[in-house]
Amino acid sequence: MTDSQTSQEQNHPLYVTDRDHIDRMLGKDIPEPEDLVDLARLLIRYEGFPGALDLQMDMKKLLDLWGMSRDSLNAKTRELWQKGFHPGHSAGEDIGSGFDSSDREGK
Repeated sequence: MTDSQTSQEQNHPLYVTDRDHIDRMLGKDIPEPEDLVDLARLLIRYEGFPGALDLQMDMKKLLDLWGMSRDSLNAKTRELWQKGFHPGHSAGEDIGSGFDSSDREGK
């Protein structure tokens, strides 16, 4: 990379946070559902972004590591969302304030 290419690269305001996510994922041979969703959203975030080339290369490495293409990743994440996936929760796990609505059922 030449100096002029480096000077034209932009810094992304979420680079540090995203670097942490990618580093965490690089340590996994088998991704969890949240890893797949994170990678898909990061690929979208950095698509066409003129910078953070190290992140972009590492995201491609993750696809290779997990034996996936961008299309298969997107298909898998669509499937996860359709099954009720929510970040930080397992699919099908109740989400809310903790209010037990079952006490009101049948009333």
